[in-house]
Amino acid sequence: MATLEGPVTASAGSRKRRPKAQYVPAAKRARPGGARQLEAGMCGILITCNMNERKCVAEAYSLLGEYGEQLYGPEQFIEHDDSRGSGSEEEADEEDDAEAAVKKEVDQIRASTEQKLRRFQSVESGANNVVFIRTLGVEPEKLVHHILKDMHATKKKKTRVILRMLPVSGSCKAFLEDMKRYTETFFEPWFKAPKKGTFQIVYKARNNSHLSREEVIKELAGVVGHLNPENKVDLSNPEFTIVVEVIKNICCLSVVKDYVLFRKYNLQEVVKGSPGDGQPGPPKKGPPEGSLEGAGPAEEKAEGQDPPGETAEEKASDNHKDGDH
Repeated sequence: MATLEGPVTASAGSRKRRPKAQYVPAAKRARPGGARQLEAGMCGILITCNMNERKCVAEAYSLLGEYGEQLYGPEQFIEHDDSRGSGSEEEADEEDDAEAAVKKEVDQIRASTEQKLRRFQSVESGANNVVFIRTLGVEPEKLVHHILKDMHATKKKKTRVILRMLPVSGSCKAFLEDMKRYTETFFEPWFKAPKKGTFQIVYKARNNSHLSREEVIKELAGVVGHLNPENKVDLSNPEFTIVVEVIKNICCLSVVKDYVLFRKYNLQEVVKGSPGDGQPGPPKKGPPEGSLEGAGPAEEKAEGQDPPGETAEEKASDNHKDGDH
């Protein structure tokens, strides 16, 4: 009996050590959003909040669900075509074939995954106080503008912790050459001749230190000018605002309307009524008309000031210092 106890004890010890190395990483991945992260190519809605990210996600689901149904009808899950995996005579004949069995199993797994895709799904953004909601079958710019338009008109506050809600209609790697190459096509629906318009560029970077704000704005403004030289900068009340949000190595992009009117897409500020609300402010000192330099708004450059539509809480959340990645 003594000879058997040694191997059993060693085997038991190895079983005790294995879970620590094998299952602890899995536990970390199982955290909410841990297995799903913001990636290049995603579309959705970027939301800033005041510390409580879990409540922010709950508010986002409620708000987006309400207005999503107004625009797109009730949510319908993607249905899998069972004809691909149903039992036909041919498939029955191949039942013993290993390759056919594996293929059938892969199809079933894929179908199960597709059925779980939702219209709105929270993913890990990569920054504190920032939530990213991936969208499916939704135009982010249209939906967010619809929400803000309604809240601006009714002045009805519908959220407590959500601050800004920014659509993300495209995303790419956050390297200058990648951004330039991507936007040459991405900007076409708004700025390619014969289309034209006035614009400004707003830029925010989180957990990223290798990009220069000035260089990004200069390059993207150059892309807009190349698409149509008649596109002009307007820092007071532009027709379009190009929103550039960089998180780690991902660049989120959108081109939005009524950025000034809707207080920088701030849900807390847009419901506040005030004299002259929605009216363009006095002209800011900017570049000469038609110039593409200095396309970023002046308030983005000023430090120590809270630009219109940005609360003190949001400024604090935006300026947090996380480790660079």
